[in-house]
Amino acid sequence: MKLKSIKNLDLKGKLVILRIDINTEIINGKVQDNPRFFEHAKTIKFLKGKKARVVILAHQGSPNGHDFTSLEQHSKILGKYVKIKFVNDIIGKKAINSIQNLKNGEALLLDNVRFLKEEFNPSIDNKLINILSEKADYFVQDAFSICHRNQTSVVSFPKILPSYIGLVMENELKNIDKLKSKTKNALFILGGTKTKDLLLLLKNKTLSSGMFSLLCLMAKGYNLGKEKEILKNDIKYISVIKKYIENIITPVDLAVSVNGKRKNISVLDLPSKYPIYDIGDKTIELYKKEIAKSKAIFFKGAAGRIEEKGFELGTKELLKSISKSKGFSLIAGGSSASAIGRFKINKKGFSYISLSGGALVHYLAGEKLPGLEALKINL
Repeated sequence: MKLKSIKNLDLKGKLVILRIDINTEIINGKVQDNPRFFEHAKTIKFLKGKKARVVILAHQGSPNGHDFTSLEQHSKILGKYVKIKFVNDIIGKKAINSIQNLKNGEALLLDNVRFLKEEFNPSIDNKLINILSEKADYFVQDAFSICHRNQTSVVSFPKILPSYIGLVMENELKNIDKLKSKTKNALFILGGTKTKDLLLLLKNKTLSSGMFSLLCLMAKGYNLGKEKEILKNDIKYISVIKKYIENIITPVDLAVSVNGKRKNISVLDLPSKYPIYDIGDKTIELYKKEIAKSKAIFFKGAAGRIEEKGFELGTKELLKSISKSKGFSLIAGGSSASAIGRFKINKKGFSYISLSGGALVHYLAGEKLPGLEALKINL
C-alpha cells in the first residue's frame, strides 16, 4: 500500500508538523554528527522551498538514559545543512510564540519531544497533540526509524491531520521493500551486541558474527568458558536460536586478544582463556565466498570490536566484500554506516545504506509498525 508523498502538495503558507529522527551518539557531552542530519535536511529544504512554515519534532535518548538531553547542540549540527531556528521549549509559551512568528519558508526545531510525559501516552487528547495540531495543516512523517514506536509524535497526529511521508521516509521504504521482495534469496549478515531484534530474522540464511555468533556457537554445544559471563543477559535467547540453527552459518575460527594482539584460534580449541574480539581469518574468507554468490544481502551489526586495533578486520573485510558484490545490498544504519565511513569504503558500492535499525528489522520480519499503520488511516 503506497503512502502519500509530500512531493505534489501545495504547501505555500501551510503549517507543517515534521517528525524527523536525529537521535545520535553523544561522546563526552558532545553530540555527534551522523548521516541522519544531512538526509533530513533535504526534506526540510524541500518544505521551505515550497514556502511552508515548518515545525520540527525530534528526540534524543530516553528518560533516565545517559544520552537524554536537549536538542540545542543538534540544532547547530542540523543548521550546517539547512537554515533553521531553535527554541528550548515544546508546547509552552516560548514554543507557541515562536510557531506563531514563523514566516513562509522558515523552519523551527522544538526541543526534545521526549521531555514531555505526553509523548509516552499516545492519544489524540493530550496537550502535545491539542496544542501543536490546533494551527497545523499537515503532518509529515520523515523518520521510518521510529515507526516501530507507539508514541504520540509517531502515531497520534495522523489521526487528526492530513498526513504524508517525507523524502527520507519515501526513500527508506522504496529500498527496504526492494530487499523485502528478494528475502527468499537473501543472505542476512547479523552481528553486533543487540541480539533480541536479530531473532526476528532467523528464518533466513544467516551468517553470524559479533556477540550473536558466540550465542550461536553455544547453541551448537561449544563451551565458551569465561565469555559466558559477558553473554549472561542473552543466554535466554539460545533456545530460540536452536530452532533456526540449520539456517545459521557460524564461525570456524575466532580472533582472540593476546596482550592486545590479534591471534586466530579454531572453534575446536574453545574455551579460550583469552577474550574473543572478532571472527577469525578463515571465517572471513568463508563468509566472503557466501557474499560473492548472493543475489541480495542485508548487513546489520559489527563482526567484532571495531574500536580495538586489529579487531576491526572482520567488519572491514565483510563490508568491503559486500561493496564489490553484484547483488542488491542493504546496510542497516547506526554503527554499520559509521564503520563504512571510518574504513573509507566507497558508499556507492552499496545499493542502500539505511538510517534505521530496530524499525528496519521489525519491518523485514513482516511485523506491522504502529507509525506506518497510523499513516494508513489517511488513505
